Amino acid sequence: MSQSELSDFVLDKIGDSVYIREAYGRTLVDLGKSHPDLVVLDADLTVSTKTNLFGNEFPSRFFTMGVSEQDMMATAAGFALAGKIPFASTFAVFATGRAWEHIRQSIAFPNLNVKIVATHAGLTVGEDGATHQALEDIALMRVLPNMTVIVPADAVETEKVIRTIIDVDGPTYVRLARAKFPTIFKNTYQFEIGKAPILREGKHVAIFATGIMVSKALEAAEILKKEGIDAFVVNVSSIKPIDADTIMELATETGAVVTAEDHNIIGGLGGAIAEVLGEHAPTPMKRIGMRDRFGTSGNGLELLEYFGLDSKDIVVAVHELLAYNSKRKSVG
Repeated sequence: MSQSELSDFVLDKIGDSVYIREAYGRTLVDLGKSHPDLVVLDADLTVSTKTNLFGNEFPSRFFTMGVSEQDMMATAAGFALAGKIPFASTFAVFATGRAWEHIRQSIAFPNLNVKIVATHAGLTVGEDGATHQALEDIALMRVLPNMTVIVPADAVETEKVIRTIIDVDGPTYVRLARAKFPTIFKNTYQFEIGKAPILREGKHVAIFATGIMVSKALEAAEILKKEGIDAFVVNVSSIKPIDADTIMELATETGAVVTAEDHNIIGGLGGAIAEVLGEHAPTPMKRIGMRDRFGTSGNGLELLEYFGLDSKDIVVAVHELLAYNSKRKSVG
């Protein structure tokens, strides 16, 4: 593969934006036909999370728990103990915040096969404002032993993720969003837990992104290419377990790392990659994300730009890193 060439499972051009939560709902319906032990729970937000699609098809396996997220998690744990495959859904701020202790004690600690699929995460929740913009959820789930944490980049990957985790035993947190995500992948794309696929080959810098920021990273790489800078773009949808080998390899090759996420840089993707590099391959890096603050009300996509989570901000970070490395080499 030549420098700056897209991988064969990536669209030549970023495609139409679609709701990834709808891909979740449709996939649940399809899996319900082949997995009779699949049950779905929701906390009073069935239309928003799109679990209502499953409920319409399989009402006897669909449980609306009301505004009772803690009880939903405990009930999901009970279903898992009874041999069912429970998927529990609500908004991310409620799933990971309000119900965190129940997830810790009743799901993660006993290592039960519960799939928590939360929607409306990140700044792109938009007009609902800071109280509903979960910017800590990755950190809250990543810190729990036994918990797998996944953040799909588009609707295609969302479907692949749900189809994968239903057959993998153990607790899993999948982070979805309210806003439409640009389509990145062809249907030939294959998701694998613990792997961070390289979407675009590079040379000078490695950009690691997750969720909606993957499309922003690809846009940034195209801008950088026109400036003579070849950037790797890596999709880190598997936050935990994380692909330490790929991270270390590209960090060592380029000597410059940028991370991009719609989440607090503390405890999220940037924090996770900094942990890997700090322990195994110290590398100059920049983290694009929320810098230890809450969001605000506004159009979701406009908020990304307002808070510095846009393709142009990735470009600026790359220039700053390369300038730093150049200065360091000249001094050395």
